[in-house]
Formats: sequence, C-alpha cells, structure tokens
Amino acid sequence: MLLLFGGRSAEHDVSRVSAVSVARALDPSRYEIVPVAITTDGRWLLAGEARAALEGARDALPEAFRVEGVPVAELPDPGTRALIPLDDSSLDATGPLGFDVVLPLVHGPYGEDGTVQGLFELAGVPYVGSGVVGSAVAMDKVMMKQAFAAAALPVARWLSFRDGHDRAAFGDEVEGSLGFPCFVKPANLGSSVGVAKAHDRSELDRALATALEFDEWALVEEAIVGREIEVGILGDDPPAASVPGEVVPGDEFYSYADKYEDDSARLLAPAPLEAAQEKEVRALAIRAFEACRCEAMARVDFFLEEQGRDGGAGRGFLVNEVNTIPGFTTISMYPRLWAETGVPYAELLDRLIALALARHERRTRRAGRQREG
Repeated sequence: MLLLFGGRSAEHDVSRVSAVSVARALDPSRYEIVPVAITTDGRWLLAGEARAALEGARDALPEAFRVEGVPVAELPDPGTRALIPLDDSSLDATGPLGFDVVLPLVHGPYGEDGTVQGLFELAGVPYVGSGVVGSAVAMDKVMMKQAFAAAALPVARWLSFRDGHDRAAFGDEVEGSLGFPCFVKPANLGSSVGVAKAHDRSELDRALATALEFDEWALVEEAIVGREIEVGILGDDPPAASVPGEVVPGDEFYSYADKYEDDSARLLAPAPLEAAQEKEVRALAIRAFEACRCEAMARVDFFLEEQGRDGGAGRGFLVNEVNTIPGFTTISMYPRLWAETGVPYAELLDRLIALALARHERRTRRAGRQREG
C-alpha cells in the first residue's frame, strides 16, 4: 500500500501527523507500506527521505517505513501500479516499487481537491476516498455551497469574492447582506488556515486580504452563534453516518491553533444531543455527502443554531462544509466518531481500503467496455 502524505498546501504538517497515526495502526501482517512524501515545493520523495519528512510529527515511526529513500515519479502505465526511481542509474537495482492501493492523506489543495485523484485515475490506480468530482466540489467552498443550495440543504447566509474585483463594493454588499460579525475564508483550504472573524469593516478588509493570499476566491459567511457538530460518513452506496460529535472551541472559533497547537478545544464524542436531533443531523450529513457526490469517507460539519440573533428560535442544523480527507491523527474527530459507532481505527482503515479496491474494479469494467467500443 502506498501511503501518500505531505503536500504543497498550508496543511502540510497536519498531513504528516495523520500519516504517522495511520502507519502505526495498519496491521503489518496484512500491509506493507510504501511511504511517499510530497514536499512543500511539490517534489515526491520515497521511503528514507519520506521518513525524514515525518520526523517531529509525534512518536516514533513504525518499522513499515523501511525502503531506502530516493526521489520517485509515478509510473503512468495503467494497471502497473508502481513507482519508478527518477534516477535511471538506480532502476536496475531498485526496480519498480509495486503497490495495490493508495491511501492519500494530503489535506487541502494539490491533494484533497481532485488533483492527485485525477492522477490516480489516469494511472489506473485504486485509491481511498472521493473521486475527482467529489473531491473538487467539496474542496471549493463556493462550489460546495452551490451544491448544498441545489440540494435544498440548510446553510448560513454567504457571499463569494474573486480577487481583482471591486473590494469596496463587495464590502458594502457584505455589510448590507450579512452584517457583522462574519467569517472570511479562502475558498480552497482547510484546517481553518487563513480563516478570520471580522467584527467590523476594517477587520473585513484585513481578513479578505489574508484569505486572498491563500486562494483567488474567498467565502464570507454570517457568524452563527451556536454549537459545532460533526458527523463521519463511511461507505458509498449507501453511505452510513456515524454518531455525531461536538467541538467546543477554546478560542473564539475552532482555529488552526485551537486544533493543532494549543490543545484547548474539547471534542465530545458522542455529542450531547436529543435522539431526534441525532437522527436529523445524521440524515443531513448523508444528504450533504451525496450533494457533493462524495465517496467512501468524509466528515460533515454543522452549526446548531438554537437561538437566533433576535432572541427567537434558531434555524437548527446548518450544514457548514464537507471534508473529504478528514484528519486521521490520534485526536481527530473522524476516527473517534467511528470508534464510538463501533468501528475501531484499524477496522476503519480496512474498510476504506476495501471500498477503494471495489470501486476500482467497478470502474475498470466500464473502462474496458469503452475501449472495446
């Protein structure tokens, strides 16, 4: 199995920690891990150098990381499922490095957005997680909101902005339509990187400038006063929803530092919800997953607005976003929720790998018919 981690996005370090957790959980009697790291400048590294890329990512590395390190490139030969060293002089000695399936743990752009998924499709390689369409739609927060709207899912009020357009006019629109406070996010990023809460016009301008450093598009949403609820999705046809969990931020919102640096957020699994609420949010999670045409796994995040700004009844559950490659660290909500639902960490990985192989078999049959035609 090829374990792909790292990547060019601002979530590079989160990916490294996820990779260590997964590698330690996989049964060494069933899986031989070929670790491949993608550096922040886009280089692909194998084994020894991949291992070095993980140093400092918590705990000792498992013994599965045992192949000598050389830079590698994908072998673009459908059905071969191998990597070749970039240095031709080492090819005879090393040979192609075969694998059966890829487990991509590359969060954010250039990994979670359909780019590497497209590469795997071209190479005819089975891989864990959503395909190109689901990955791309769920990664782009603007397209994701449009998918939610098309599926008539409840969402917070939002606006989008493309860099190069009139920022002053957009600020007027935000002030008039959404009001303050509001949240500003890069359209294509995760782990709360580049996210800021704006309490007034000057903070909106600064937050928008920050978000546009990460992506050409930005999303601005009304601030919701409510609880943060998360649900894990596993499977494809039909998908299943885990018990919900709740994030209690230690910061003003669930920021990157809150998640990975300060250790101040509390993750409640399962969430303290009434039975009817749990049933509702699990059903909404599946609808959001299907609206983005996701596959195999995702974490769906919600706001639970129990009281409106006017003091009246709130709107209930509002879908926030879908994450197609959720964190797999030891503290991450996705594996914790499935453990609470009765699927422990190692079994969760087994199921995801089985789903990847089954999907590849289905698609290969149809691809063969296309070639015959």
